[in-house]
Amino acid sequence: MVLGTTSGAGKSWLTTALCRWYSNQGLKVAPFKAQNMSNNARVVPGPGGMGADAGGFGAWGEIGSAQYFQALAARAVPEVRMNPLLLKPEADTKSQVVLMGQVSAELTALPWRGRSERVWPQIAAALDALRAENDVVVIEGAGSPAEINLHASDIVNMRVARHSDARCLLVTDIDRGGAFAHLYGTWALLPEDERALIHGFVLNKFRGDAALLAPAPQMLQELTGVPTVATIPLQWHHGLPEEDGVFDMTPTLGTGVSSLPPEGALAARGGPSPLAGRSTAAGAVYTTVAVIAYPRISNLDEFQPLKNVPGVRLQWVRSPADLAALGAADWVVLPGSKATASDLAWLRAQGLDGAIATHAARGGRVLGVCGGLQMLGEALIDTDGIDGNAPGLGLLPLVTAFARDKTVRLTRTRWGTLAGPWSALSGVDVSGYEIHHGQTAQHPAMAARGDVAREVMPGLAWTNAAGNVLGVYLHGMFEDTAVLHALFGTRAPTLDSVFDGLAQSAEACFAPGVLAALIAHPAPGTTPAAA
Repeated sequence: MVLGTTSGAGKSWLTTALCRWYSNQGLKVAPFKAQNMSNNARVVPGPGGMGADAGGFGAWGEIGSAQYFQALAARAVPEVRMNPLLLKPEADTKSQVVLMGQVSAELTALPWRGRSERVWPQIAAALDALRAENDVVVIEGAGSPAEINLHASDIVNMRVARHSDARCLLVTDIDRGGAFAHLYGTWALLPEDERALIHGFVLNKFRGDAALLAPAPQMLQELTGVPTVATIPLQWHHGLPEEDGVFDMTPTLGTGVSSLPPEGALAARGGPSPLAGRSTAAGAVYTTVAVIAYPRISNLDEFQPLKNVPGVRLQWVRSPADLAALGAADWVVLPGSKATASDLAWLRAQGLDGAIATHAARGGRVLGVCGGLQMLGEALIDTDGIDGNAPGLGLLPLVTAFARDKTVRLTRTRWGTLAGPWSALSGVDVSGYEIHHGQTAQHPAMAARGDVAREVMPGLAWTNAAGNVLGVYLHGMFEDTAVLHALFGTRAPTLDSVFDGLAQSAEACFAPGVLAALIAHPAPGTTPAAA
């Protein structure tokens, strides 16, 4: 099990790397996270099979994107047992609760601490089943395991560790400072029986001279009995999307680089600068993509492939000034949202509605994905209190009505004929996924006046008459190699190559034998710690 001293310590990254490393040893591996809080979700098979749309006998469900990628790293089929509880924040004090892949209105209405005992049986059953079916289960914790206000109702950290007798690694972000205090404080706040499950400390995001760490690791081991088993350098270009949040507020040139550090930052720890050796042609920016980063942005991980495409610069934008600073951005993207009406109101309050309209009027490309598509239309209609009513941006003659039932499914389809800037997509086969409450259709009064949206993917995508404004319900289309090739004439690194790189990086950072010892069966008469 991978625990962290804080959120953002590197649990998801390390869990993904370990899933691939153990899989590379010829083992059957599955990831698990009891509870995830994220608006980055993926559609996967639900209980009982491959999903009704695929001819199975289960329903499609949702899990956090991190567990989806961890499953792929493990060479396993992603499914809802790998993340039985998903909390999707809709406001600062409210989250939609997804249990075993399905939205639960009853659990959503319960107080936070009131859910724990209600959901624990399903969590434990999912974990037990995965353990029975696999050689190795790599479990990810959440936040910190030692938060004393949450420990009594914990269902994601030490309760899971105790239930499965997991051998735990505790990861800290040394780049933030205070790493040894974080490790010691977390260990010290745990009850003695839970401390015994901590088998190693991991220093993550390190840059500098490793010799300067001494004597802290040895002193920490003397205080706790726990060795520091790995020091992992800051990973600038691992190629995975971050689990949550807007993960890069600086411009990124697509070269497989997740975010560009200051020139020479890698050289300071013995590696090359990410800019070193790059020719002028290779470093040229051919396409600038501005993604609007509203407060309840969702599924932002689907844009990671754009960050890996040579010549593409992706920038998160939160104001007209941010957009203006990019000069003539080639694309403006309105991504998904967990609170479409609220995020649309925020967008207007920033003055971004006018900036987007001006960009579109000049013929610039505008792309709306899911919630972004809904914003591009004329109106949002909500008669059931799902999301909220609001006037749209009016860039597409469409209207969206919110429904109580959520559409959750994998989709494979084909683009129709597109005119204008998006014409390269015409006739291209595409795979992706849908997660939305809204149902969108042509605005009838506008159609009567002759203002008709061009449907370029049945029930899923529309453009304006000029062809430069495109709205689509399909998430994940930039992960489709055919779409990337059509738009950019190139391909991003494959996920398999990314996962293998993570595994190699992790293996190089751990002390010899540690990764094998974490899953070894102890000899008779020994304890797991001795193994």
